[in-house]
Amino acid sequence: VQLVESGGGLVQAGGSLRLSCVASGIGYSFNDMGWYRRVPGRRRELVASITRGGQTTYADSVKGRFTISRDNANNTIDLQMNSLKPEDTAEYYCSAEGTAVQGMGVIGGDYWGPGTEVTVTG
Repeated sequence: VQLVESGGGLVQAGGSLRLSCVASGIGYSFNDMGWYRRVPGRRRELVASITRGGQTTYADSVKGRFTISRDNANNTIDLQMNSLKPEDTAEYYCSAEGTAVQGMGVIGGDYWGPGTEVTVTG
């Protein structure tokens, strides 16, 4: 399984960025997918997640500013980030719960992308 993120960068406070993530893996289907972020010295935290059926969850700190969306056919999720603040500066990681049928059983787990950096200047 491979997750590839794109869309990070440098933006001024009040600006917008859109992150994208593509998940791939032969025979895999992806269930819950989401975005996490980590600031050096702090724990990784959930930013937003979305189920295969489209149910979303957001961290309180991003509600009303960030929107997560999903394309099941292409195993992609996007994170539209508006009204960015300096405190949104972090490394952002895409995560996906993937499963695949193997023989008589099911394999899978939680998979992570390498991360994409978002820097918001004040």
